[in-house]
Amino acid sequence: MAHGLGGKALEGLERSCAADDRVVSAPGGAGLERIEARFHGNAFDLHRHDTYAIGVTLDGVQRFHYRGAVQHSLPGQVIVLHPDELHDGGAGTEDGLRYRILYLEPSLLLDCLNGAPLPFVRDAVVNDPTLRGTLLSALAPLDEELDDLFVAAFIAQLAQQLKRHAGQPAKPTGTVAWRAAALARDYLEENAERPVRSDELEAITGLDRYALSRHFRATYSTSPHRFLVMRRLQRARRMIEAGEPLAETAVAAGFSDQSHFNRHFKKAFGLTPGRWATLVRGATRSVVAQPRDVR
Repeated sequence: MAHGLGGKALEGLERSCAADDRVVSAPGGAGLERIEARFHGNAFDLHRHDTYAIGVTLDGVQRFHYRGAVQHSLPGQVIVLHPDELHDGGAGTEDGLRYRILYLEPSLLLDCLNGAPLPFVRDAVVNDPTLRGTLLSALAPLDEELDDLFVAAFIAQLAQQLKRHAGQPAKPTGTVAWRAAALARDYLEENAERPVRSDELEAITGLDRYALSRHFRATYSTSPHRFLVMRRLQRARRMIEAGEPLAETAVAAGFSDQSHFNRHFKKAFGLTPGRWATLVRGATRSVVAQPRDVR
């Protein structure tokens, strides 16, 4: 079995399966990223990002560390990872792994929750055919753009289903704090390619930097700094998928140099920019099968 092999042997196994490992990205939408991934062995090192990661295991066993425990997801099960929670990922058996997943910016859910805090689902692996069906309605047509009206209905439905699975909700942050956090978020997104100073955010929100940092995290489950870095990294991933050289991508996305870019990329996604480039560019030469019935 692959999980019983020593380090060098495992590296050899992963190299032999490299042609099968790939990531396919769907046409993008604002705040909503969809991918299919196929892997053998370990796929991602420990990392964290500022979006929800919600997906469906299609084939194989998905194994990952999350909130101090090892989790396993079987075909048909749903994975729900909260923003900014440390996790890794890979195949739990030598047969490999295939899954589809969406990365959802918290701001899209907040628009549906009428000021309520983000739902936190304690069980990372969920058995729920209704939730699975909702996810696959957006993940099955991976080669198609999603219509705006469909996205609105999908996110509203997803928000209610996540609330149903969530535990005791956190205390609401209040209208003023929520508006300040939203103003800061919009400003950071508009200025993601340059350094943003704390006094700029203080001026547009009316809160001091420490209060803003608390309210921003309470609203979006991450800090203003990490939100800014993640917007740069998202642009970098789009450039990599378009075939742009890594050195030029680092500078264009707002990083001081390629070493700085590589460090943040791996912390956010669990692999290097070079490895990501190999996975997504190899996928353009492959046809991805549609999800089979996993009920």
